[in-house]
Amino acid sequence: MSFKQPYVPSEKILKKYADVLINFALGGGKGIKKGEVVRISASESAKPLYLAVCNAVIDAGGHVLSNYGPDDEKGDKRRNESFTRHFYEHAQPHQLNFFPAKYLRGVIDQMDHSVFLLAEKDPHALAGVDGKKIMRRGLTMKPFMDWRHGKEWKGKFTWTIALYGTPAMAREAGLSEKEYWDQIIKACFLNEKNPIAKWKAVYRDIEKYRSRLNKLSPKIDKLHAVGEDMDIWYSLGEKRAWHAGSGRNIPSFEIFTSPDWRGTNGWIRINQPLYRYSNKITGIQLWFKNGRVVKSSAKTNEKLLKDMIATPGADKIGEYSLTDSRHSRITKFMAETLFDENIGGPYGNSHIALGMSYRDTYAGDVSKLTDKEAKRLGFNDSSVHTDVISTTDRTVTAHLKGGTTKVIYRGGKFVL
Repeated sequence: MSFKQPYVPSEKILKKYADVLINFALGGGKGIKKGEVVRISASESAKPLYLAVCNAVIDAGGHVLSNYGPDDEKGDKRRNESFTRHFYEHAQPHQLNFFPAKYLRGVIDQMDHSVFLLAEKDPHALAGVDGKKIMRRGLTMKPFMDWRHGKEWKGKFTWTIALYGTPAMAREAGLSEKEYWDQIIKACFLNEKNPIAKWKAVYRDIEKYRSRLNKLSPKIDKLHAVGEDMDIWYSLGEKRAWHAGSGRNIPSFEIFTSPDWRGTNGWIRINQPLYRYSNKITGIQLWFKNGRVVKSSAKTNEKLLKDMIATPGADKIGEYSLTDSRHSRITKFMAETLFDENIGGPYGNSHIALGMSYRDTYAGDVSKLTDKEAKRLGFNDSSVHTDVISTTDRTVTAHLKGGTTKVIYRGGKFVL
């Protein structure tokens, strides 16, 4: 029986990819410094890129903190190939609630940066697992996320996420492995002679629109997004800034903020599938009233969607984002949020996140923003942060405090 080896990009491409991640994405576009510690998280499927990233850290004079493990696979009826799946199927309450505080506190204290390489051997490894158990585990692990954020807000930690394509992920997206990787290479500018220089040029252009939005922000009361799949209002809130181009995701072309969750009203239909917790949720529709999801539906895996929304804070939004079609080179559905939330196409994309806000969109010194003040300003907190994406045409109008209006986005482009 013949066995087809997975497609592996050339050494040249992998080296360029690793260079972008270590010497550009981390450090807010400046890369790492000599002696800094980088935690690299990956599974077996990402091994070629994992090795290239480790080498790039060493070449930059840094230290590698490895978090490398086996792939998750559902397996057949006779065997279970996923420790993660076995855990959720068999863990007792005390195991779901176990938080390795001493170990994870040490990780936080030790690392200066984090790279997470996404690579799914089986995108459906957790299909059928009780969603409430997954949410319970997320709540247990929330302090680890909070510690990371605290260190980041003090300017002492940066992170990035990148995608390593697998045969299963390509199949899920309806692409060949080569086509899937062509999207990754094109989107991350790895076919350029100097990908980092290209990234910096693109971010300079995105910065023009971000700065215009930030200049307008103090005057904005509400945003109204209207199209065939939405009629929804957002309250921008006090002291809000728009962010982009930080290197946190590679690729990233979006301009985003975290609105005051209390002012979300209306409805939105999500035309892109959501891949979350190794499940595929399709046909999502959400209805908001006074900031909360009051009704939700989905064509597939609706129970998982509702279990997620029932998690504390996940019935409110934590992010609003727009991507200009002129910036993104992503033209295909990739079955992975990292890419799908940055897709270009004819109308760019718009996405909202259910759950946790990005507090660093506070227009001030985030290290001095207290929990009490963040709550007063309408920043949401949750163990969940789930992006849901629409690529259909929409017009976004800013309703200004003086009573006038200004269209900021139309036909897939910023029009500021």
